Formats: sequence, structure tokens, C-alpha cells
Amino acid sequence: MSYDTDGPPQAAKPLLVLALLSLAAALFICLMALGAWQVQRLQWKLALIERVEQRVHAAPAAAPGPAEWSAINRESTEYSRVQIAGRFDHSRSTLVRASTELGRGFWVVTPLQTTAGFWVLVNRGFVPTAIDAQATQPDSVEPTVISGLLRLSEPGGSFLQQNDAVAGRWYSRDVQAMAASVKLDAAPYFIDTAASPDADAWPRGGLTVISFNNHHLVYAITWFVLAAMVAAAAAYLLHLERQLRALSANEKQAAVHA
Repeated sequence: MSYDTDGPPQAAKPLLVLALLSLAAALFICLMALGAWQVQRLQWKLALIERVEQRVHAAPAAAPGPAEWSAINRESTEYSRVQIAGRFDHSRSTLVRASTELGRGFWVVTPLQTTAGFWVLVNRGFVPTAIDAQATQPDSVEPTVISGLLRLSEPGGSFLQQNDAVAGRWYSRDVQAMAASVKLDAAPYFIDTAASPDADAWPRGGLTVISFNNHHLVYAITWFVLAAMVAAAAAYLLHLERQLRALSANEKQAAVHA
């Protein structure tokens, strides 16, 4: 629509109105589609959280062997409760910087050779910075049975710091890089050990934090509200144009009869 300072506002050209309404319709469809996609994501995330809860509280199953490694993924496998037997090689332990409810310190990640022959990295738990992690290595190398949660690799490092295998600085549990640094061909996952019956023992297991970002409902509402605003703006444009056209028609009719 156009505005003349010497007279009342005039209706816009039909092509301009059509172009604006077409743009509004396209934008409305896109926003509604984004909202519907977020609703689908919300349903997927809630189902994932439910499945993880079931895995965490299920009876432990045997940790996957080489024949099952290709089927491991975050959606259907991670946080499964597993159990495995074997011997630790404490000489190849890796310390990974960590911040937990117990403060700052390290995860102690130690390779375990299973009774089936393959290697798997085991996060034996957390030790505070003040404790010498080497002192947490048991003297015994007898076979042991480990229970815990299956976790997938955390490649690269933390948000601000990158892993440096050469310098021995680790900020995330990058399975492939850590295994390569100690010259092992290990499973593509690691195991977070469960809490020990000895509450004073170090490393301290059972500190896995299971948390999923779930903002899909907020995103969906945002997209739907924006779509409603676009629809309201288009409706207002139509209403205003009709009023201006009716006013213009009345003025012309009055001029004819004058």
C-alpha cells in the first residue's frame, strides 16, 4: 500500500499484495514444517531417554566382542550395562582430566585383556588431583570381573582443549587415540565401572553422568509462534487492503454523484 501525505492512504497494487501474501505463505509453511520436525525430534529424544533408562537398570550382559562391534551405536547400545572378565595392564593406564561431583582430577583408564583375547579400555573411576594416580594401581594382576556401562568414544578433546597424545595430555576419552598411544588394538568402546563396595577406594567408580539436552519442545513452540505471527500479519494485510479498497470505491462513487 502507498501513503500520500496530501491524502488518505491508498491500496497497494494487486501484484504487490499477491507477492507479499505468497512470501507469507511460504514462510508460514517453512515455520510449521520446522515446528513439526521439532515435535518429531522431541518424540525421538523421549524414546531414547526411556531406552537408556531401561538399559542402565537392566541386568548386565556380556560386553560385545569383535563380531558385534560393527553394530554398536549411540542410539541402541550406549549406556548398556555390561560385564567382562580379564586382566588389567596397569602399565598402560592413561589419565584423563575430569571434573566431577568430587572435584577436579582424573579418570584412570586402563586396558583390560579379556578372557576372550581382545582388549577393552576400562575407566576404573575418578581420582582427585591431590592423589597420586600411580598409587591406585593394585599389586595384583589376577583376573577380575568388571561391571559397568558401555560408553562410546569421545574423540578430539574438550570444548576448549585438544588431546595431545605425545605430551600425554588427555581431556576426553578418545578410545582410538588412547589405544593407539599405548600400542593396542582395542574395542571401539570403553566401560565406565560401577561403584565399588568399598566407599573409600580410589579410583572411585559409579560417577557416570547420564544427561540429554532436550529443548525440542521450546524450539517447536518458538517455530509455531512465529508461524502464527506470520499468519496474523498476512490476515492484517488482507483486512487493511480490503478496507482501503472499500474506502477508495466509496470515494469514487461519491465523486460520480457529486
